[in-house]
Amino acid sequence: MSKAALVERVAKKGKLSKAEAGRTVDLVMGEIQAGLKAAKKEGKYTIGTFGSFSVTKRAARKGRNPQTGEPIKIKASKVLKFKPAAQLKRAAGC
Repeated sequence: MSKAALVERVAKKGKLSKAEAGRTVDLVMGEIQAGLKAAKKEGKYTIGTFGSFSVTKRAARKGRNPQTGEPIKIKASKVLKFKPAAQLKRAAGC
Protein backbone atom coordinates (compact mmCIF):
# COMPACT_ATOMS: atom_id res chain seq x y z
CA MET A 1 0.00 0.00 0.00
CA SER A 2 1.33 3.42 -0.89
CA LYS A 3 1.45 6.29 1.58
CA ALA A 4 -1.18 8.15 -0.46
CA ALA A 5 -3.54 5.16 -0.26
CA LEU A 6 -2.96 4.88 3.49
CA VAL A 7 -3.67 8.60 3.98
CA GLU A 8 -6.86 8.24 1.94
CA ARG A 9 -8.06 5.29 4.06
CA VAL A 10 -7.25 7.05 7.33
CA ALA A 11 -9.07 10.17 6.12
CA LYS A 12 -12.13 8.18 5.11
CA LYS A 13 -12.35 5.94 8.19
CA GLY A 14 -11.41 8.69 10.64
CA LYS A 15 -13.63 11.28 8.96
CA LEU A 16 -10.62 13.59 8.64
CA SER A 17 -9.39 15.85 5.88
CA LYS A 18 -6.57 14.41 3.79
CA ALA A 19 -4.21 17.01 5.27
CA GLU A 20 -5.07 15.91 8.83
CA ALA A 21 -4.78 12.26 7.90
CA GLY A 22 -1.42 12.94 6.24
CA ARG A 23 -0.09 14.59 9.40
CA THR A 24 -1.39 11.67 11.47
CA VAL A 25 0.31 9.10 9.25
CA ASP A 26 3.54 11.14 9.34
CA LEU A 27 3.42 11.31 13.15
CA VAL A 28 2.87 7.56 13.50
CA MET A 29 5.66 6.74 11.05
CA GLY A 30 7.96 9.20 12.83
CA GLU A 31 7.29 7.52 16.18
CA ILE A 32 7.99 4.09 14.71
CA GLN A 33 11.27 5.37 13.24
CA ALA A 34 12.25 6.91 16.59
CA GLY A 35 11.49 3.59 18.28
CA LEU A 36 13.62 1.74 15.74
CA LYS A 37 16.54 4.07 16.48
CA ALA A 38 16.11 3.19 20.16
CA ALA A 39 15.96 -0.50 19.21
CA LYS A 40 19.53 -0.22 17.91
CA LYS A 41 20.64 0.38 21.49
CA GLU A 42 18.03 -1.59 23.43
CA GLY A 43 17.63 -4.41 20.92
CA LYS A 44 13.83 -4.37 20.68
CA TYR A 45 10.90 -1.99 20.06
CA THR A 46 7.38 -3.22 20.80
CA ILE A 47 4.06 -1.68 19.79
CA GLY A 48 1.39 -3.42 21.91
CA THR A 49 -1.15 -5.05 19.60
CA PHE A 50 0.93 -4.52 16.46
CA GLY A 51 4.19 -6.36 17.04
CA SER A 52 7.88 -6.15 17.87
CA PHE A 53 10.78 -4.84 15.83
CA SER A 54 14.31 -5.95 16.62
CA VAL A 55 17.73 -5.29 15.17
CA THR A 56 19.98 -8.35 15.01
CA LYS A 57 23.49 -8.89 13.74
CA ARG A 58 24.08 -11.28 10.90
CA ALA A 59 27.58 -12.78 10.89
CA ALA A 60 29.85 -12.73 7.85
CA ARG A 61 29.46 -15.86 5.78
CA LYS A 62 30.38 -17.54 2.54
CA GLY A 63 27.98 -17.45 -0.36
CA ARG A 64 27.89 -18.37 -3.99
CA ASN A 65 27.35 -16.21 -7.07
CA PRO A 66 24.23 -17.78 -8.64
CA GLN A 67 25.29 -16.85 -12.18
CA THR A 68 28.85 -18.17 -12.11
CA GLY A 69 28.80 -20.52 -9.14
CA GLU A 70 32.00 -18.97 -7.79
CA PRO A 71 32.30 -18.61 -3.99
CA ILE A 72 32.01 -15.10 -2.54
CA LYS A 73 32.33 -13.52 0.91
CA ILE A 74 29.22 -11.86 2.33
CA LYS A 75 29.98 -9.12 4.87
CA ALA A 76 28.49 -9.02 8.36
CA SER A 77 25.39 -6.83 8.55
CA LYS A 78 22.52 -5.70 10.74
CA VAL A 79 19.02 -6.92 9.94
CA LEU A 80 15.66 -5.47 10.97
CA LYS A 81 13.19 -8.18 12.01
CA PHE A 82 9.47 -7.90 12.71
CA LYS A 83 7.41 -10.31 14.79
CA PRO A 84 3.66 -9.64 14.62
CA ALA A 85 1.61 -9.61 17.82
CA ALA A 86 -0.94 -12.40 18.38
CA GLN A 87 -3.83 -10.00 17.71
CA LEU A 88 -2.34 -8.98 14.36
CA LYS A 89 -1.79 -12.64 13.42
CA ARG A 90 -5.43 -13.44 14.21
CA ALA A 91 -6.60 -10.47 12.11
CA ALA A 92 -4.55 -11.82 9.20
CA GLY A 93 -5.98 -15.32 9.70
CA CYS A 94 -2.67 -16.90 10.70
